[in-house]
Amino acid sequence: MRLEPKPAPSLGATLLYPVLAVAVTLGITALLVLAAGASPYSVMHLVWKGAAGSQFALLETLTRATPLIFTGLAVAVAFRAKLWNIGAEAQLYAGGVVTVVLGTGALPLPAFLLIPLIMVVAMAAGALLLLGPALLKTRFGVDEVVTTLLLNFIVLLFVSMLLEGPLKDPMGLGWPQSSRVIAEAQLPRIIQGKRLHYGFVIALVAALALWFVMKKTALGYEMRAVGHNAQAAAFAGIPVNAVLMKTALLSGGLAALAGFCEVSGLKGNLTLDLSPGYGYTGIVVAMLAMLNPIGVVASAIFVAGIFVGADAMSRSAGVPSYIADVMVATALLTMVVAILFTRFRLRWK
Repeated sequence: MRLEPKPAPSLGATLLYPVLAVAVTLGITALLVLAAGASPYSVMHLVWKGAAGSQFALLETLTRATPLIFTGLAVAVAFRAKLWNIGAEAQLYAGGVVTVVLGTGALPLPAFLLIPLIMVVAMAAGALLLLGPALLKTRFGVDEVVTTLLLNFIVLLFVSMLLEGPLKDPMGLGWPQSSRVIAEAQLPRIIQGKRLHYGFVIALVAALALWFVMKKTALGYEMRAVGHNAQAAAFAGIPVNAVLMKTALLSGGLAALAGFCEVSGLKGNLTLDLSPGYGYTGIVVAMLAMLNPIGVVASAIFVAGIFVGADAMSRSAGVPSYIADVMVATALLTMVVAILFTRFRLRWK
């Protein structure tokens, strides 16, 4: 038995295998729920109700999905060019640091100037953070999986140092947190009194813009070509290293927007627990979307709904909320298998 590449994956297979992956995920989750002594139907109903059963639940799901859209887009664009960016978590925190540095009164500007300026500088910080591993990869052949992964821990320790030193809030009663950003640097709420902010709208615009870049521009074509076969792309005259540099800048900037939106739109200040792993979950989001920018939006809402719904379900059914982590991890594994069988077939000899 061996795997053979399919000459051209059919549309039916492209749609069927992801659906089967979701079905297998639900089946495995149902077995785990049974083992926990609860009814799978009741648990799934509670998850759905907790994620989208009311206006409050739906808005909470969209709020949780906002940073996942940005990190999912960052991973999707990088992976499309075979640049394995595992450091979206570090780039997210870089965006958060820039937001509090510039947004706590350092620049006396009106909101319509201050917010775009902070966004641009935050994106630049995330882009430069990924540029280093990209340079090491193109110049010296250093594996970017290692460098980007280790940067996550370096940046977290650096942020911890800042929160205990220069950025520590003098009015924070000793807690390691930054001062709050001023009103002019805060993203307004979409619905007054709710947590959903205009960062979600920015995420949707970013997804549409990235789809356009990937599908309709020369840069997107070059990214796809380098991702499919870098040697063939170079033979065809595509500057592979330059494409990887541009991809790194775009990917790092998108991940940094997640940190900007979390600080400016939701939290108001920077803490060490700003992200509960959004950078790593972005990998799951991108893979579930099969690296499609528009699919990333749906995938992020799906994953966010699982986490938000699982929190509500845990309080009602007594099943540990960690079932959400199992569901997301299982969905990733089954989707990887689905992608494999979309592109390859088993040949028996």
